[in-house]
Amino acid sequence: DGVEQVRVELKTAWTDIFEEDDEGEPVMWWDRVLMVCEYPFVVMRKMTVPIPCEGHYNRGLVSASLLLSPLWLGYYLWNEHDLQLFWSGGIPWVLLFAGIGASVAAAVLRYAPAGEGNMALVFASLMRLGTFCLSVCLAPIALYGFLVAATWIDFIADHLVEILEFVGIVCRIPSSIMGLTILAWGNSMGDLSADVTMARKGLANMAMTACFAGPVFNILIGLGLGFSALSAQTGESSIHVHMNPAILVGFLATILNTLLLVIMGAWVFGGRIPRVYGYVLLFLYMCYVVLSVLLQFWSL
Repeated sequence: DGVEQVRVELKTAWTDIFEEDDEGEPVMWWDRVLMVCEYPFVVMRKMTVPIPCEGHYNRGLVSASLLLSPLWLGYYLWNEHDLQLFWSGGIPWVLLFAGIGASVAAAVLRYAPAGEGNMALVFASLMRLGTFCLSVCLAPIALYGFLVAATWIDFIADHLVEILEFVGIVCRIPSSIMGLTILAWGNSMGDLSADVTMARKGLANMAMTACFAGPVFNILIGLGLGFSALSAQTGESSIHVHMNPAILVGFLATILNTLLLVIMGAWVFGGRIPRVYGYVLLFLYMCYVVLSVLLQFWSL
């Protein structure tokens, strides 16, 4: 039953490539080619990231991902952080974790509700072993799946940066300009789409909050963890950071945007943001990009 569920799920993911989109429009041929190239990675992600959810879930896929995710984590730690878990100190740690995952996977496969059943929000499954009742909470499995998904994001992001560096070297484009343009745009497309969708649905406060919450999280948590890891690797208590002109222009643009938002929103327009403010921000961003690129080329 579990094998059949996995087969159906992977077959559905393959057939979705050749079907129409959600709006009934035909998918362009180049999109299909890209999705076909992406399909092997989709399979690997589905087979290594456990995704239990309420209402409908694939019991076989959750079990398979619990079994195979330790193998992916072992490869990820070895490839990204030089941490050998396949064989360390005479102990095959990955196989031990895979054994634990296999035990949990077997329990989910045997005792969890069927694929059309309801995996409750509080309990992922209710297992009966003899006279004992064991409640397996959804939260640990979901948290584990989140951590595995985070390793995929880090792995893809790291290789994306390497590809951008390679393209920059081949095209003789400085890495700083690649970061200002292609990397920044690609990294922000998801947030941009979500913020625009919320704004169009009338959730202006949520959209505005998300615009500032994301960069604040990236700056404080991303830079904090990054510099902490670098300090731990180098053993240095302080790290010198060179503030090039492009970074200074970015700080000035951010400060100017914040001042305009406070002055125009709170004082001039009495708590409302007019349409013209959006055009002002677009003009400000274009000035920032053009000025930053020019400063980068002049500094070469």
